[in-house]
Amino acid sequence: MLSINPKDNSERENYKLLIGTIIPRPIAFVTTKSDNGIVNAAPFSFFNIVSSNPPMLSVSVQRKGGQLKDTARNIYENHEFVVHIVDTENVEKINETAASLPPTESELELAKLTQVESEMVSVPGVKEAKVRFECKLVHATSLGGQEDQPGCDLFVGEIVQYHIDEKIYDGKYISPTELDAISRLAGNDYAKIGEIFTMQRPK
Repeated sequence: MLSINPKDNSERENYKLLIGTIIPRPIAFVTTKSDNGIVNAAPFSFFNIVSSNPPMLSVSVQRKGGQLKDTARNIYENHEFVVHIVDTENVEKINETAASLPPTESELELAKLTQVESEMVSVPGVKEAKVRFECKLVHATSLGGQEDQPGCDLFVGEIVQYHIDEKIYDGKYISPTELDAISRLAGNDYAKIGEIFTMQRPK
């Protein structure tokens, strides 16, 4: 068993250890809107549930060279965003939105994804997703990094509106096979839902 002190590693080495071991990771496809009305979109796998009362989720947006990404900047500015679940039907188009574009260009146009108006927030969602969560910012903080340059921005958003495809929801449960979500591994690797098994929790 190897024993490694993360302080002896570079940031890249720690990143590789984390994304290689904390798997599979759900992918949040996040849309935001800039002050000049440009809708930006990008996928993030540092993402999870925070609370069910009220429903809240978290997305961590890594910085490059200490610089804010468009998604983070937009959330800080207007406090709204929409999170979509990536599935087998939309993953290829969503992967295209990971391209580095200037803030004045929309990744949705590049990937030919369809905007759909939200009900509770000003940021539009994406029609091609089976699940989308309209979110309002609850908490934001910059973390990590070196000296005065944070390494990431962590956002906690409250879900203020759900949009669920009828085909995946029976009114009580979400069908994992119908949702067919994609998860992130390391490098360029992804995974589909595999074998599902059931275990009863001890009382």
